[in-house]
Amino acid sequence: MQVKVVIFDWDGTLVDSVDHIADSLHQAATELGYPALEREAYRDIIGLGMVEALEALYPGLSREEMNAIRDGYARYFFAKVTTPQNVFDGMADVLADLRRAGRGCAVATGKSRRGLDGALHSSGLAAHFDHTRCADETRSKPDPAMLQELIGVYGIRPEEAVMIGDTRYDLEMAQRIGMPAIGVEWGVHKRDVLGRYDPHAIVESVADLRDVLGL
Repeated sequence: MQVKVVIFDWDGTLVDSVDHIADSLHQAATELGYPALEREAYRDIIGLGMVEALEALYPGLSREEMNAIRDGYARYFFAKVTTPQNVFDGMADVLADLRRAGRGCAVATGKSRRGLDGALHSSGLAAHFDHTRCADETRSKPDPAMLQELIGVYGIRPEEAVMIGDTRYDLEMAQRIGMPAIGVEWGVHKRDVLGRYDPHAIVESVADLRDVLGL
């Protein structure tokens, strides 16, 4: 697969953080008296911006109620720092090899700018990326705005990049602008869900991802 730019989702794709996000959402909501939801409900919205995620989990929240949950989530989530040990095995090497091959690397994430900037540096991955986009500075996935902004910065067409992600939101936003996508099965959604969005490939391991990328 000879694309010029490889765009990665963050949580569940590069970093093993899905359970921590789900736990933080559960704790923040239930301590304020909102009902506890099934584990899969919290996992399923990972990848969306926080506003969109909370609207899906607890429809009808007022702005004040949403802000209270967001504050609680931030308290729980940021109590744990992302470290190099949280990066999925082999993914740092994939990034390094892509850069050595002359390909651009970017991030498109549902995280906030505060969350991504902290995680980029504490994980040791910051140096690998040219550009990043977060949900709180553009429109949330599956709207393709962040992908359009990224390819605009690079000056390339959608077909000259690939989106790599673990959720249906990642693959849908790529599909909506004709960008190839690769689904990874080690995050939130599995093959039966990812396959609905006509990805270029769905991979079960980092070794498989390397093969698809031609590394």
